[in-house]
Formats: sequence, C-alpha cells, structure tokens
Amino acid sequence: MSFPAQPPASGEPYVLTASLDNARHLSSLLRAVHFQDHATCFATASGLRVTVEDAKCIQANAFIQAEIFQEFAVQEESVIFRINLSVLLDCLTIFGTSSLPGTSTALRMCYRGYGYPLMLFLEEGGVVTVCKINTQEPEELLDFDFCSTKVVNKIILQSEGLREAFAELDMTSEVLQITMSPDKPYFRLSTFGNAGSAHLDYPRDSDLMEAFHCNQTQTNRYKISLLKPSTKALALSCKVSIRTDAEGFLSLQYMIRNEDGQICFVEYYCCPDENITEAEL
Repeated sequence: MSFPAQPPASGEPYVLTASLDNARHLSSLLRAVHFQDHATCFATASGLRVTVEDAKCIQANAFIQAEIFQEFAVQEESVIFRINLSVLLDCLTIFGTSSLPGTSTALRMCYRGYGYPLMLFLEEGGVVTVCKINTQEPEELLDFDFCSTKVVNKIILQSEGLREAFAELDMTSEVLQITMSPDKPYFRLSTFGNAGSAHLDYPRDSDLMEAFHCNQTQTNRYKISLLKPSTKALALSCKVSIRTDAEGFLSLQYMIRNEDGQICFVEYYCCPDENITEAEL
C-alpha cells in the first residue's frame, strides 16, 4: 500500500515523516510508558523519543531508533511536540490490538510542525484510515542529569528475575527498598507490608545476573506507586539495567526485543523517597 508522500501543494512540507510495516511495534512500546494521558515527543535523525512524567518524581522514556522504521526523515535538527498519548494509542490500534495471522497494520506518520496536527495513515487489508491528532505546546521536562559518569552502582539482570521479585514481594508495602553493595547481600529488594518485612537477595554469581558493578553500599527506598507503571515495560523486556547515582536516583532501563528481533529501550527514572530518614534504614 502506498501512502501519500507529500502534502498538497498549498501546504508546508512535513518536518517529520516515519513509516512502519507493523504499527504494533510502536504501540506496544508506547503502552509501556502509558501511565499518564499526555506525552512529549522528540524526533531527531537518530530516532523518536517519547517521554511521560508524573508528579515531577518519575519519568519514562521510550526510545525507537530510526533503524526500526522503514522510513524515518526529520527535516530539522529536532522536532518536539506534546500529544495525548491515550488518543494516539487508540488510533494506532484502530484495527484492533491483535491482527489476523499474516496480517499487520501499516503506519505512516507525518507532522508539518508547530501548530499542526500529527497525521496518521493506517492501512490493513486494503482499508486505509486517516487520523489527525492535535498537538500541544511541549512543557518543560525534568532533567534527572543521569549521565554514566555519575552512576555509582549498576547491575544487569535477566528480566525474569525482576518479574519474579514483583510477584513474590508484598506489594501492600508503600516502598520498595533497594540495597546494592560490593559485599553481601549484593543486590537485595525489600518490602514492608501488612504481612511484615520481606527480602529477596540476588548473589552476584546468580544465573540471572548478567553484569555486576557496585562501587559502594547503597540503600534507598522508592514509592511502589511510582515504580508500578514500569512493570508494563518489564513484562515486555528480556533484560533490565538497574543503576543508581550518588543521590539515590534510580534508573531502570529495559531492553525490549520486538517480533522482528529488533531492539528498543524503555527507561524509567525515579526519585528516592525523601520521607525516609537514614535512622529508619
């Protein structure tokens, strides 16, 4: 199916055009960060980043590299707009969330720039649907300043290990306590729920542990209500990188492999719970 390549002669050229043979690759990643209605989209020559925030305490980023798309063209250094993520997901799944075997929804996405809507052309089985989604002025986003040089501790786990943890720990707890240490217990997850305290330890030589780089012992607590949205990305992922900086800020980076074997990433940043004092640890 060939989609319109250019706007009418009276219109301005598109500053962003992107095409995917299978729209589900995009919608599944966006669902992994869909815990608020609105998202900010950044497009550069390297790809698309979709950012969602809540309460200035947690930020999620879905990264879709340019190579994932069959076509990806950005005519400016960067293109930024805010969009209703719930509406975007509804449009991407307008033909349903599960296609018949051997069929998929093709997508062409076009954006003319500030003040214009995001245009979606979706085709499945010869039927084309056109969606126009209003864009908004982007808001200023949190800068967690989480560069690799500031990372104190980092481990990489197979995702099944973290999935088991979320299934076993007491989620009636208000906080998840994470201990990372060069010595025992190495990596410990703790909850403090209605049934009492629960701890889950991962030795550094565990089969689930792919990398272990801990420089100092750190114990931080994070509100479980802030971390729960990240379980959507966890469910899709095969590996997760868990990093902390000196202030206790947490980065959870999920490696997600789509149906075609291509790799994408979803990253969550979370502030430590400031209501917990050192004396309580």
